[in-house]
Amino acid sequence: MSKRKLPKVALGARPGVQGDLSPRALQRWSPDVRAADPGEASISVLDPIGADPWGEGVTARRISAALRAIGERPVTVNINSPGGDFFEGLAIYNLLREHAGTVTVNILGIAASAASVIAMAGDEVRIARAGFLMIHNTWIMAAGDRHALAEVCEWLAPFDATAIDIYAARTGIGRDELAAMLDRETWIGGQAALDQGFADSFLPADQLETAPGDGAPAASMRAERRFDLLARRAGLTNSASRALLRELRTGRPGAAHDGLQPGAAADLEQGLAALLEDLRTR
Repeated sequence: MSKRKLPKVALGARPGVQGDLSPRALQRWSPDVRAADPGEASISVLDPIGADPWGEGVTARRISAALRAIGERPVTVNINSPGGDFFEGLAIYNLLREHAGTVTVNILGIAASAASVIAMAGDEVRIARAGFLMIHNTWIMAAGDRHALAEVCEWLAPFDATAIDIYAARTGIGRDELAAMLDRETWIGGQAALDQGFADSFLPADQLETAPGDGAPAASMRAERRFDLLARRAGLTNSASRALLRELRTGRPGAAHDGLQPGAAADLEQGLAALLEDLRTR
């Protein structure tokens, strides 16, 4: 389909609110998967959406600069991302939708949450046979009393409706069915993505590769990055998360948990379970 048939979305920001990552998406994301030959006029979306703790991440500013450099030529967008800041994802979706040239989207690994919205902004969407889309209601981190949080809930509703509008325009699936899919956080595999209209064709296997140099130091670095994202979700500062990481490796507990937001300790503990054994052996 032509991306011009997709709805343009209105953007909004609210003080004290930022997009967030689904822990399940973060655990299922394999950062090593990438395009074998990205090509000259291509854009890589291979990190969380929005600025991350290392000054990286995929931002609308970065995508805008890449599109300016490409000009009006056709562009290929290679995606393998666990999602992140939904509002940044909407901004990137708008940029791709408005690009003068044809946009081809390749889902290499996963396009979760905000990355799934970005993936919809193609004239053609191709997905790896082992790839996944994940759609859910908007995830955020917010602070405030019950009145402020009630206002945030009301403010969020139109963004979930916007996501439904985008998915409906791409797939033809009814709004009520899509709303139910978002409510339960739905993972859509390669064949299902084709059957349901989220993608148009399979991505040939020879266009995928795994990053080289997959040794212990690289694996440890990737585990540490996932740990940092989990710690940020729990409200830890960078210094506190580093201290907690040292505790996990040495087995000597300290005061690194002091910076946790109320109720966040259990959240962090659940996410750490998938990383702990790996970190202790490196």
